[in-house]
Amino acid sequence: MAAPDVSSRSLAELISLAGRTALVTGGGRGIGAAVARRLAEAGAGVMVADIDKAAAEQVAGEIGGRAIGVELDVTDSAAVEAVVARAVAELGGLDILVNNAGIFPIFPVLALPDEEWDRVLRTNLYGAFYCAREAGRQMVGKGGVIVNVASIQAFRAGSPGLAAYTSSKGALVSLTQALAVELGRHGIRVIGVAPTYIERRDRESLHVASPTAGQEGRAPHLLFHLPLGREGVQDDVARVVLFCASDLAILLTGSTIPVDAGQLAV
Repeated sequence: MAAPDVSSRSLAELISLAGRTALVTGGGRGIGAAVARRLAEAGAGVMVADIDKAAAEQVAGEIGGRAIGVELDVTDSAAVEAVVARAVAELGGLDILVNNAGIFPIFPVLALPDEEWDRVLRTNLYGAFYCAREAGRQMVGKGGVIVNVASIQAFRAGSPGLAAYTSSKGALVSLTQALAVELGRHGIRVIGVAPTYIERRDRESLHVASPTAGQEGRAPHLLFHLPLGREGVQDDVARVVLFCASDLAILLTGSTIPVDAGQLAV
């Protein structure tokens, strides 16, 4: 299925997601919630999925319209299958998947337990694969878009204590390429988005100069210079995800876009 030429369509038509449906994992807070709001604003029906059901339902309630909040543990492939089936049944299909669910416990590598390594990989990588596989099955024959939220850490491991997180996000960049190659013939685009540190405005940030084993929350903040002069906020990423999901990006697949305020340039 070849990508159509949309040159004759207006910008308003290209950015619109009217009539489309989306599933956003990790949508109960942070970047995921911001993404769900922007996709809904562009006209999509949105299933907000999160391991915290109450948080997912709260975001969906705030969005209103065709937004639904559901509980989802992305490490459970059967649960993923059920949620995708529910999205298809209740929203009328699935056109967009945003793989945003992720964790980043902070452990110095010499103190990193096997179970924490496994937990991060299962959530950040396996979970994204399970969701992409199931969503892809629904998109075959009509096309769709999968957006994987990676991290700038996939390209530059600048923060100590995040060996598992960095490895999972680097693998997610590679998975994005592999999925794009394999699913492109079905009209399914697969794109990565790699944010720099993004300020958390929905809970207290963790500021740690020396990582504490087992701490989870804000990554250790390195005092690097960002050419654009500030760290990111959640909506900075959400707007790029919206671009990727829309027909503005109709010929974009397999790439991972840094949303990094120029971090990779310095």
